[in-house]
Amino acid sequence: MIRTLMVATALATLASPAFAETITVAPGEDAQDRLQEALILAEPGDEIVLEAGRFELTDGLSLDVDGVVLRGAGMNASVLDFSAQRGAGEGLLVTSDNVTLRDFAVENPQGDGIKSKGADDIVYSGIRVTWTNGPAATNGAYGIYPVESTHILIDGCEVSGASDAGIYVGQSSRITVRNSTARSNVAGIEIENSRKAIVERNYVTENTGGILVFDLPGLPVKNGGEVLVRNNLVANNTTANFAPPGNIVASVRRGTGIMVMANDTVWVGQNMLYDNPTAPIMVIAYPMAFDDPEYNPYPREITIDWNETDEGGTDPQFEGAETLLAAFGGVLPPIMWDGLEETPDSGTLMVHPDMKGWSVNLPAQGKGIEAANPGPLDAGLIGQPISIEGWGAPEALEARLK
Repeated sequence: MIRTLMVATALATLASPAFAETITVAPGEDAQDRLQEALILAEPGDEIVLEAGRFELTDGLSLDVDGVVLRGAGMNASVLDFSAQRGAGEGLLVTSDNVTLRDFAVENPQGDGIKSKGADDIVYSGIRVTWTNGPAATNGAYGIYPVESTHILIDGCEVSGASDAGIYVGQSSRITVRNSTARSNVAGIEIENSRKAIVERNYVTENTGGILVFDLPGLPVKNGGEVLVRNNLVANNTTANFAPPGNIVASVRRGTGIMVMANDTVWVGQNMLYDNPTAPIMVIAYPMAFDDPEYNPYPREITIDWNETDEGGTDPQFEGAETLLAAFGGVLPPIMWDGLEETPDSGTLMVHPDMKGWSVNLPAQGKGIEAANPGPLDAGLIGQPISIEGWGAPEALEARLK
């Protein structure tokens, strides 16, 4: 009996991550096959190290092994170059849990940059995704794209050129996006149909819209909310919208800073917003018709605390903009609300007393700007601070950043 236990213990020890391997892959000839083979043959606990250099790849990569680290020599040193990629797939697809991606770049994928689907407890750290030709409708939709996942940490990443969103997190929970740069995308950072997210200390610039917190109908996971947007620099988001026609973000107006649509319990505060000339902060209901009986199109319990802004909407991209500007003395106040509520006086929007705003006063959900009856903002004052306990990525993911 004792001998049997000793053998079982020895076998368990041999299978543990203590005996994990480090697999080094260099750029050069057959890099596609060698790297994909490493991703397939890796065991839980293994680390795949990308040497410095440019990996010229012709097909997408995939990882479906739990507990793997994929590490490069730095976001400007180890580059996965998909310029010659065949097909329209993502550069890297991850479908396993407890994965860490860090310190490498993805350039010019035909589809999304890095997509992780159903991949819980994932860390993106020091990742760069870019389309080097600049903003174009033919670029991939998303740069960093975790979806249908729980526990996501995105830290110190850079994304540019995405034709939808640079950093997009969808249908997920317990999310942190921080210390990252989103530049020259249609949407810089988008949290969609997700809950318990913290978006903080990011630089979001030269996009069409800066930070979007959306909830959309017709998706398996809906009723997004419990989102904290704080301490971000959101500036110069004046790039013309280059999303393909029919995409939901194709309706985002150039010059949008932070936009909250159809979520509940969202707190926006301590951000710096400059040169977002349509609206530094926008709160709206879902603007289109829909047939999803479980979907709530209205924003609920949205708090706009103090944020540092410039004068506000100096060049709003709306029909009748000249009339609107004249009505408000040449500049629209920094906060724009469409005026729509689930029920009258339901406390949809609460605003810091030092923040100024205006209301479009739409008559009903689904009506366009042509039906507006604009006027001063009539919103409640902010009350007690919200509790964010249980929001954001769990602390256990922090250890992987060391």
